[in-house]
Amino acid sequence: MVIIDRHTRKVICVAFCNGKKHDFALYKESGIYALKQIKIRADSGFQGIAKIHANSDTPRKKSKNNPLTEEDKKYNRNLSRERIGNENAIGFIKRFKIVAERYRNRRKSFGLRFTLIAGICNYELSTF
Repeated sequence: MVIIDRHTRKVICVAFCNGKKHDFALYKESGIYALKQIKIRADSGFQGIAKIHANSDTPRKKSKNNPLTEEDKKYNRNLSRERIGNENAIGFIKRFKIVAERYRNRRKSFGLRFTLIAGICNYELSTF
């Protein structure tokens, strides 16, 4: 899980775990919570975050019997436009291949390496 500042696109915080874990479960276990004034724009993996953080937006999903209305599609499109900076920052981190491919080194060193890569990305973004 990567938390990114919307304006500067810098990585603020990272959280990770061993093995596979759902995004929202990792968020709850990590203990990383935002202030109530901060607006969270999350992807669909964080469905239910509104119960924990009222000032949050997630995409609206269709169900089997209820397709998305035009208003819901417009809402999802606007949310995606706001989140594109976050996705670009995550793509920048994936250039280092630590997240994009299987990690084959010691598990204990994954957190340190990922944090160092996030620092390198922040440094690169600050030089532009």
